[in-house]
Amino acid sequence: MKQLTNKHILLCVTGGIAAYKAAEIIRLFKTSGSDIKVLMTEAAQEFITPLTMQALSGNEVHTDLLSTEAEAAMGHIELARWSDVILIAPCSANSISKLAAGRGDDLMTTVCLAASCPIFFAPAMNQAMWNDSRTQINFNKLKDNNFISIGPDSGEQACGDEGFGRMSNPKEIVSQVADRFSKGVIAGKRVLITAGPTREKIDPVRYISNRSSGKMGYCLAEAARDEGAMVSIISGPVELKTPDKISRFDVESADEMKSKVEEMIDQFDIFISTAAVADYKPEEYQDQKIKKKIQSNNLQIELVENIDILKTIAANKKDLKVIGFAAETQNVIANARQKLQEKKLDLIIANDVSDKSIGFDSDENEVYLITKKIEKKIDKISKKKLSRNIIKFIAENL
Repeated sequence: MKQLTNKHILLCVTGGIAAYKAAEIIRLFKTSGSDIKVLMTEAAQEFITPLTMQALSGNEVHTDLLSTEAEAAMGHIELARWSDVILIAPCSANSISKLAAGRGDDLMTTVCLAASCPIFFAPAMNQAMWNDSRTQINFNKLKDNNFISIGPDSGEQACGDEGFGRMSNPKEIVSQVADRFSKGVIAGKRVLITAGPTREKIDPVRYISNRSSGKMGYCLAEAARDEGAMVSIISGPVELKTPDKISRFDVESADEMKSKVEEMIDQFDIFISTAAVADYKPEEYQDQKIKKKIQSNNLQIELVENIDILKTIAANKKDLKVIGFAAETQNVIANARQKLQEKKLDLIIANDVSDKSIGFDSDENEVYLITKKIEKKIDKISKKKLSRNIIKFIAENL
């Protein structure tokens, strides 16, 4: 399975007799060229040893949330960031319950809470436990929160019962994970995203900028990558790490961003402009620091308008899909529709930045997705989940 080559797979093994099948799952990922790490719950270690998992995976096995050595480097966060995919197999009824409740009381649950990558889970339990209404409620709650289920299958169980609850075959599990990389909703597409603010220099120590954090753009980049796209970011100055398997190009001013976009744009299928590009820049840059004048309390700086990058690209887009953002403080929908038409965009995503709970620096957002024919509101959710919804909307409607 070539699509699994060099992919980072975190296999979480929970307590249950099906834990022995995790050894075969590891072998299948390894032969497909994946780099696989294993996380084991306390109960899982009663069924199969960490030493076995380490020998098969070639990596240290992670077992303890409160490990002094691991948590000195915030181990659960690092595992979440490292993973391209998290697979929980087997996933016991107890683990499904804890995950559905949003618990974070062991290493597995905290990693899943911190993860932004796709999370697969393969239920494994007795048929009576599987058919219990509480298990079904928890199972559906996980799916509603973007967990991806594999199985369970029906068949003879270790206890002698027969019915649903048996963990899917390891080959089927690995195959479904592989499909994620070959059948994402924008698999094979090339996506260029601008993110963050720009800085327009006044003199060597001062500049004009804005409060954009770049979070929305970076979340969209990760979501597009997870749906199979090849992604590049052109980023203004932000305090964010470059996501794995995404190319990043740093710029500072609007002119630099425009030049970089024009240099690269012909290589891409989709252009998403999330950057908060400064509308104006100083007409003249002062080589020396502007000194405070004792005789005057005023400083006048002549500003000139920056070229509109989004409008320029959209005017020459051909087959390129062009998406813009509208950060508004009033008449959000009307102003966004006007920009959609004036700039000839395929989609504009509008939000009210006067609402502090979804404005700059927030980890949540509430937006309107607007095309010529569609107007869809997405109520306040995390920017990571919102990004997945936006990418799916682009795939389905543009």
